[in-house]
Amino acid sequence: MEYRILVINPGSTSTKIGVFTNDIPLFEKTIRHDLELMQTFENITEQYEFRKNIILETLDIQGINVSKLNAVCGRGGLLRPIQGGTFSVNNQMLEDLKTGYFGQHASNLGGILASEIATGLNIPAYIVDPVVVDELDEIARISGFPLIKRKSIFHALNQKAVARRVAREKNAKYEELNLIFAHLGGGITVGVHKKGKVVDVNNGLNGDGPFSPERAGTVPAGDLVAICFSGEYYREEVMRKLVGQGGLVGYLGTNDALKIEEMIAKGDETARIIFSAMAYQVAKEIGSASAVLYGKVDAIILTGDLAYSTRFIHDISERVNWIADVIVHPGENELQALAEGALRVLIGEEESKNYPS
Repeated sequence: MEYRILVINPGSTSTKIGVFTNDIPLFEKTIRHDLELMQTFENITEQYEFRKNIILETLDIQGINVSKLNAVCGRGGLLRPIQGGTFSVNNQMLEDLKTGYFGQHASNLGGILASEIATGLNIPAYIVDPVVVDELDEIARISGFPLIKRKSIFHALNQKAVARRVAREKNAKYEELNLIFAHLGGGITVGVHKKGKVVDVNNGLNGDGPFSPERAGTVPAGDLVAICFSGEYYREEVMRKLVGQGGLVGYLGTNDALKIEEMIAKGDETARIIFSAMAYQVAKEIGSASAVLYGKVDAIILTGDLAYSTRFIHDISERVNWIADVIVHPGENELQALAEGALRVLIGEEESKNYPS
C-alpha cells in the first residue's frame, strides 16, 4: 500500500516541507520568511497560524491535494527527555511545545503544525527522534561535579536515520550494530550507538564535546570560571562566546568551511591549524567513544554539511580508521528522515510511542 506523508521542518526564518509517497519524495520546498516579519511575533508559538497558512497555500499552488494525505510528521522540538522513535502528537506534547518546556526553539513548531494540519484532515500527526532523545547509560550522566548531570541533546534525527541506512547497506538491523556517529555541522555531536540505543553522546546544544563552526565545546573549567567572575562580561556575553561566537567563528570570524579552505589554500597558517584542531578534537571524541564500546565498533559514520569537506574528513579519518571502517554520508536529509519515521509506523514496522515515554 502507498502512503502519502506531509513532513514539516521549521527553522528560525524558513519552513522546509515535503510530500512523500512512502519514502519517495514527490515535492520538497524551503519556504523563506521575512526576518522583520518574524520579529513582530512575541514568541515562536505565535508563528504557527502564519506558517500553517503558508504551508497550505504552497501545497495548493503546487497542486497537492491534502485530502489524499495519510499522515503529517513534524520536526520534534525541545521536549522532555524521551526514547528514540516515532511519537504520536498528543495534548501533553502540544502543551510542552507551546509553553517551551525546555526552551523556545523554531523546531517546537514542528509538532504543533503537524497536529493543526492533521486534525483538520482526521489523520495522525507524528514527530520523530527530536534533539532531546535520551537513551544514555547511567554512567554516562556522571559529570564529576555533583550539581551537574550530563544531558543528551544531539542531532538525533539525522544520526538515527543514517544509522538505519548504514545498517541496511550492511544487510543488518540497526539494533544489531555498534556504531560511532559524528554529526558535523554548526554544532558537532558524537554519539555511541550500541545495539540501537545512543548510550553516550556530547551535549551539542551548549555543552561539551569538540569545538565546531559556531560552538566552543569543552573548555578548561577553571579558566572559564575566572572569565565569568572577572567583571568584564555579562552572562549573556559569555554564553554568546560559547554558543554562536565560539569555535571557528571565534578564531577566524566565519563558520563557512569553504571560505576557510580558501584561506588555507592561500597560505593562511592560522586557518590551517584551527581547522585541523577541530578535526583533531572530533577524532579524540571518536576515540573516547570507542572505549565505551570496548573497541567493538562495526563502523564510524561521518555526516552533516562539514562531511562535504575532503580535507576535514581526511584529517579525521586518518586518526580513527584503525578503530573501524569510516563511512561518509555528507549532508543531512531531515525531510527524508521524518518521512521514513512516519512510514515505519504506517506500515506496521514499529508502533508509535506515547509522550512522555
